[in-house]
Amino acid sequence: MKLPDQFQENMKRLLGEAYAPFAASFDAGRRNALRVNRLKLTSEQFEAVSPFALEQVPWAQGGYYVDYRDYPGQHAFYRAGLYYLQEPSAMAPAQILPAAPGDRVLDLCAAPGGKATELGVRIGGEGLLVANEISSSRVRALKRNLELFGIRNAIVTNEPPHRLQERFLSFFDQVLVDAPCSGEGMFRKNPEAVATWSLEKVKECAAVQREILPLAADMLRPGGYLVYSTCTFEPEENELAIWHLLLRRPDMELVRIDCTQGRESFARAYSAGELAEKGYDLQGYPLPSGSPDLTCAVRIWPHRSGGEGHFIALLHRKETGIADCGLAQADRGKKKEIRKGRKEQGKRASAVSGSGSLSKTELQIFSQFMAEYAPDLSIDLRRCEIRDAHVYLMPEDKLNLSGLQFLRAGLFLGTFKKNRFEPSQELAMALPPAPDKERTPQTVPDGADAYEDDGRYLRFPADSDLLNAFLRGETLRLKEGGRNGWRLVCASRWPVGWGKLAAGVLKNHIPAGWRSGT
Repeated sequence: MKLPDQFQENMKRLLGEAYAPFAASFDAGRRNALRVNRLKLTSEQFEAVSPFALEQVPWAQGGYYVDYRDYPGQHAFYRAGLYYLQEPSAMAPAQILPAAPGDRVLDLCAAPGGKATELGVRIGGEGLLVANEISSSRVRALKRNLELFGIRNAIVTNEPPHRLQERFLSFFDQVLVDAPCSGEGMFRKNPEAVATWSLEKVKECAAVQREILPLAADMLRPGGYLVYSTCTFEPEENELAIWHLLLRRPDMELVRIDCTQGRESFARAYSAGELAEKGYDLQGYPLPSGSPDLTCAVRIWPHRSGGEGHFIALLHRKETGIADCGLAQADRGKKKEIRKGRKEQGKRASAVSGSGSLSKTELQIFSQFMAEYAPDLSIDLRRCEIRDAHVYLMPEDKLNLSGLQFLRAGLFLGTFKKNRFEPSQELAMALPPAPDKERTPQTVPDGADAYEDDGRYLRFPADSDLLNAFLRGETLRLKEGGRNGWRLVCASRWPVGWGKLAAGVLKNHIPAGWRSGT
């Protein structure tokens, strides 16, 4: 790979003796990975059913190196939302943010959704995830990936950061800012980024980052945590961006990121003194005694780890009465009280706005369908709303979204059509796997046509030709026709979409945009 001359000079100055192995890494093979959707199965369960050879990514829960020549993106388990294909280093920021069930979490620059899907996993079905993307072309991929993962309590917005800051001051417990950057850490993954690199682009990105960070800090509640990350190497976009924020926000402080338990290959960020020695322009930054300990942040270098380049800093917004900037016991106790209060507020709000949204007839039809086909999905009917015959399950934390551009608020459950309920693809993806043997299934065991039908779940082997045809949107004629009605079609045990069986013919209800090859 031919790297830009100025980039090489910058890295020689930054890395010194370590430049040679760094430069050699650009001619080495990349490592690819996937991250298991732990909302649907455990890592151990995935290891048991995986058709791919797996090697654990040490710093990422549920992360595994895989060989992309095995085409994991074309397997039925991918279509079932069992994993997300993600660059190994990019798994780290969402793992470092201490998000927990019940938290209000904001992913401010979220497309295409790798970090947002992990944050959705970490908070489970409790609390709220707001995934925002300013790009109207990229936000649709973000929405699709959250739906593929079956994340129920998400809102997808399409706004510049300042519009959210105006609405949600001190609102979120956790904020992740994976900032737009010059992308040097992705040169191996995306060689086109080499051609577009320039010093001017570095400066432009640094200016954008310094606009975004204070807005993100404004939306963080006192006592909350913010992760700032980039996939670039330039100190101007990394250490100096954090220092710039800390100079202007005395309520923010750096938290030291633990570099044990799988993170041993991470390197400490550069200190202010080291940057000064390397000749970086620190005019306007106080030295030496007034500088923060920038080595609390970390860098992931391609020559030190099995991933590409990343910078990650964890920050805490100070709160009176909490002296420890880490996750002290007092902080955890306070967060528990906050969550309890929010849950009660959410119930009261839902009882006012959700109750009565469905008519008595609609409520009866909907409840009957859910009892038959989705009994394992706990639905609070008070949180269900109907808009233009479309039924949504709203998050516990209800937001005022008036005036904001959004693509999704809550989980789209399905549509009423002439006194019947048609379930959505999004509902299929949010449902748990089929139980091993809840009903006695009708079984067709022979070869390529094998399947099990228990009247609710229609289970195909994950490598079934019939299943692949269904994923392409085809109607299937089954050898043995069961009772007429809806079926939740599964790859092994995991749902991939709805079909409706009539006289042995399974009509395909996977929307066109979800079908293979679309």
